[in-house]
Amino acid sequence: MKAFTDLAGAVITIDAMHTQHDTAQAILGRGADYVMTVKASMPTLYRQLKKLPWTAIPAVSAVSTGHGRRARRSIKAVLAPAWAGFAGAAQVAQLRRSVTQNGTKTVEVVYLITSGKDADPATLAAWVRCHWEIENRLHRVRDVTYQEDKSLVRTGNAPRVMASLRNLAISLLRLDHHINIAAANRHHARDPQRTLQLLQTA
Repeated sequence: MKAFTDLAGAVITIDAMHTQHDTAQAILGRGADYVMTVKASMPTLYRQLKKLPWTAIPAVSAVSTGHGRRARRSIKAVLAPAWAGFAGAAQVAQLRRSVTQNGTKTVEVVYLITSGKDADPATLAAWVRCHWEIENRLHRVRDVTYQEDKSLVRTGNAPRVMASLRNLAISLLRLDHHINIAAANRHHARDPQRTLQLLQTA
C-alpha cells in the first residue's frame, strides 16, 4: 500500500463514516481521486441525491453468484450538482445492490460522490465492489468473528496493537488458504502445534 503522502494517481474509496469535506480536500491535495459513500446516516445529502431523476438515467448492471447467494448490482451516474458541496466532486452515482439468499431478498441503495470525472459507471461499480470485498474479507471478520466492537481494550495504543494482531491472524489464515476464519480459528485452537507450524511456514 502506498504511504498516505504518496497517493498520486490512486483512487481512494471511502465508507460513509469518513465521507467528510476535509477528507476530500486531503485526498485531492495528494494528487489522488476519491469515491465517497453517502448513506441514510447523512439524511440531508442522502435526500438530495435521492431526489435526482434516476429513473431517466440508464443503468449498468452485473450479476454475481456464490456461497448460495445471488447479487445484482446496478449503477447510474450523472454530473455532480453544484450543491454536492465536496471539493473536486465531478460525478454522483446511485448504486443499488439486490441480494437473494435462502429465498430472502434484501435491497440496499447508496449514493456515491467521486472526483473521478473520467470514470464510467462500470469503473465506479468495480471500485466500490473492491471496497466491499475488503470490507467482507477483513473488517467484517474483525467485527463478527473477533467481535472487535465489543472489545474492552480502549486506552493508549492498545486498540491499534490489537487491530494489527487481528489483521495478522486473518492474513496468516488467508495465506494458509482458509476461507472461513471462524472455522480456521477452531481448527488451530484444538492443537497449538498447528499455530506454531503456521507461523513458521507462512
